[in-house]
Amino acid sequence: MFVRTLLLILWVGMLPRLASCQMERAEVNLAYVSRLAQERATKPFQSPRAELPEVLRQDELNYDNYRKIRFRHDRALWLSEKLPFRVEFFHPGYIYQEPVRIFEFTKTHVQRIRFVQDFFDYSDLNIQQQIPSDTGYAGFKIAYPLNTPGGFDEVAVFLGASYFRMLGKDQRYGLSARGLALDCGQPDRPEQFPIFTDFWIGKPALEDKALTVFALMDSPSCTGAFEFQIRPGSHTVADVEAVLIFREAQNIRPVDAAVKPVDSIGHGPLTSMFLFGENSERRVPDYRPEVHDSDGLLIHFENGEVVWRPLDNPVKIRHSLFATQNPRGFGLLQRDHEFSNYEDMFNLYQKVPSVWIRPKGDWGEGAVHLVELNAKYEGFDNVVVFWEPKLRPPPLTPWTFGYQILWGRELGLSANRVQSTRVGPESHDSRRRQIHIDFAGPLLDSAGENEAPLAVVSCTPNARIYETQVLRNSFSGGWRVLLKFEPLEGNQEPVDLRCTLKRGEAVVSETWAYLWSIPQVPEGERPH
Repeated sequence: MFVRTLLLILWVGMLPRLASCQMERAEVNLAYVSRLAQERATKPFQSPRAELPEVLRQDELNYDNYRKIRFRHDRALWLSEKLPFRVEFFHPGYIYQEPVRIFEFTKTHVQRIRFVQDFFDYSDLNIQQQIPSDTGYAGFKIAYPLNTPGGFDEVAVFLGASYFRMLGKDQRYGLSARGLALDCGQPDRPEQFPIFTDFWIGKPALEDKALTVFALMDSPSCTGAFEFQIRPGSHTVADVEAVLIFREAQNIRPVDAAVKPVDSIGHGPLTSMFLFGENSERRVPDYRPEVHDSDGLLIHFENGEVVWRPLDNPVKIRHSLFATQNPRGFGLLQRDHEFSNYEDMFNLYQKVPSVWIRPKGDWGEGAVHLVELNAKYEGFDNVVVFWEPKLRPPPLTPWTFGYQILWGRELGLSANRVQSTRVGPESHDSRRRQIHIDFAGPLLDSAGENEAPLAVVSCTPNARIYETQVLRNSFSGGWRVLLKFEPLEGNQEPVDLRCTLKRGEAVVSETWAYLWSIPQVPEGERPH
């Protein structure tokens, strides 16, 4: 009995290893993956979706049944070797229609990790016989001792298209990042969603505190190679190096009749959700004060200016551009960290991380794009941010760029910052609006009662600012700017407003940049 039990333990411990193919000698690095991307770019795009068996397609496997399929934690990669990282895999199916191939590599060898049904618990679903043995995975998640010593907590997930999410210490999942955004927010063409088709995960050593992941990307218009160096911590940091290769026109096969040549290319894209917040005039009936994964866009410009743009949930799509050269960084932030801001016991929005993109090297001339879509429920990510470079290379010419992504709650990006934005109508005139903007920080809090900073305000020509006050906020500290404006008669276009605090010639705050739209009720929300 002892021998049989010992053999069973050894067999279970070897399962992740038995799922691997024969090892091949290879040095896996960005150049290795780039060569594959270059070769693939010379041919038309072919979606791996055709490889998915019928039983796993969305019309056969619904959301509730897909959730019944769970990875067995005791089958995690590297579990038996007691390495500092572990990897678990997602089953393909439902909305995850493109199976991906996953490899493990060392300094000298690489091997594919085959799909194994025994890695999963199918609950009461009887579908195993209909799933081929060579089916790929949908993606994977990475675990690391992040929150408690000896425990293993999720720190990263790569799942669906080119989406990925990461967590720092004591955080909950919220917004996502993507490898690339193509034609996002363009009014005359559908968006293309590039997909990661292959991953290579580096086997860590016992003392490693970082994990290396490579990914091969594909789409109708281009291919790409990505390297991720992931370092978990209070702020989890991922260093990203990428190579893009665009296909020649004759190899761009439209996926449907509406597809056009790519017009917009987005580096470092982030995707988030904003349903309503403290600045929302049109609110969804709800018991919660705010519902959002991010409440603003922050941009550090090359000249040192820091711009804060509060997010909104517009009735119609809004696509804003912030032109600049060599941005120091941009990101979607969650600045409200108190439970009382949300009062949600299930979705802990106060623990959602902010995400910051820090470019490496010279990104040249271009623009930060902010796309805001209308959302009627919180399950829809309606905010996208990305960098679009002005110049781009010709087809089949490798295009290399790099950046760092920080995932954390307090990233220390801006000391003297906008704390809140509140908007409402004037009591005696529904056309007029008053906006209360709270600023706080070391340069502001230390000023005396009679040392109010100067508010430098402006707006687009379709409105006029008729009153500005700067008041000491004795309740929360810092200073409150009361800004009153009215759109011009007959104007239906959004009003762009700005406010910066100065003391003498010195700027002592972020630039608050707000796009106000005339409150409207979408057709589907109007009472009958």
